[in-house]
Amino acid sequence: MREMLLILLSLACSACIGAPAFLLCRPFAVLRGGRWQKALMLAGLGYMGSLPIWVGDPNLLYALPVFLAAFLLCTRGDLAGRLAVGAILFCLIMSLSALIDNYAAEVLRGGFTRDAFSLLLRAAALAGIWLALKKRLPDQPVSLSLRLWRLVLGLAAMPLCSLAAVVLLTGGVERPPQVNSIALKLGLAVLPVALATSVLLLFSITVLAEHETLEQARRLASLREAYYQALRARESQARQLRHDLRNHLSVLGGLMEQKRWAEACAYLDGLGRQEGLRGPVRFCENEAANVVLAVKAAELEQAGVRADFKAQLPPSLPLADTDLCALLGNALDNARESAAQCPDPWVRLRCRQDKGLFMLRVENPVPGPVDPDLATTKADRAAHGFGIPGMREIAQRCGGTLQAGARQGRFCLLVSLPAGRS
Repeated sequence: MREMLLILLSLACSACIGAPAFLLCRPFAVLRGGRWQKALMLAGLGYMGSLPIWVGDPNLLYALPVFLAAFLLCTRGDLAGRLAVGAILFCLIMSLSALIDNYAAEVLRGGFTRDAFSLLLRAAALAGIWLALKKRLPDQPVSLSLRLWRLVLGLAAMPLCSLAAVVLLTGGVERPPQVNSIALKLGLAVLPVALATSVLLLFSITVLAEHETLEQARRLASLREAYYQALRARESQARQLRHDLRNHLSVLGGLMEQKRWAEACAYLDGLGRQEGLRGPVRFCENEAANVVLAVKAAELEQAGVRADFKAQLPPSLPLADTDLCALLGNALDNARESAAQCPDPWVRLRCRQDKGLFMLRVENPVPGPVDPDLATTKADRAAHGFGIPGMREIAQRCGGTLQAGARQGRFCLLVSLPAGRS
């Protein structure tokens, strides 16, 4: 009976460990939609958090690939980001468990059994970490560029290497008492640093995500400013045309009296091309998309590239304005850079929301072969694909897909997102 109660207590404690660990994980990783993946994530975090961890025990390193494999199976999105978050959570849980098992449980357990008290203490500590970070944790999973995720992955190697050092430098089947004493002292010096570093890395991810969101908002604001500046310039030109209308009519009248029809037609054609006679460009009802398309259409015209835009978007979209701006802006920038090098430059865009899907398709000619991995930089304008990793990250985070490739001298990019997700 006592053994049964201990088993039930251990299962309850594992669940208590898994719950705050799951809450810590959710803002940093996009979980797959299936219920079994979420249940597996919760159970896996609870199990990993309940493992006994001893300083110098190599089982800690054996658990790492299993944990990362389960974490990748239950999440989706950028691989570097998932590896970074998985490594940070592993270091946080393992360093906390090692501190409690090796140092705190024996001193504080009182009348409890060592194992039960250790599990309760782990659950309380993880809950405390979650409560301390709760106000800073975002409601939706964070979004970082591939460059920043790689930076975080590199930083996550520091606590991971610290844990590995505690294991590998003092590990062994049989350890003399002197080596065991040194191992415990080394663990007491290293494990708190690994734990604190892991918590700070989670906090840093939220700060980087906020910075990136502000940067995207700044870019959208810059596009809006360019759009409204163009509107003001056209309004000023229209006022100037109205002011000079009498003079224009006088010139036309004189040319017609002299029967200089060709010159009169040329004069009228010149007046018709004045920017002030063009009304404000409206591509769709969505204000953010309309701003981006208007600015990019003007850039294409200045670059001598024909623009063929058709968009049918409602005023409100489940996609955030910053993500919409990044998708449209990057796709059209790529297309302009590639098409401008072709003899007959053109860019075709089709975008609409229909039947529960947001669809974006951008096509353009290419000057030559395109790398299969679409890798490029701005300095290499002969290639196509700058910004595609960021666009792919947005598509994956929103539960959609991005397909891109060249065929028969044309590059085609297709983004499909479920309209019911944000």
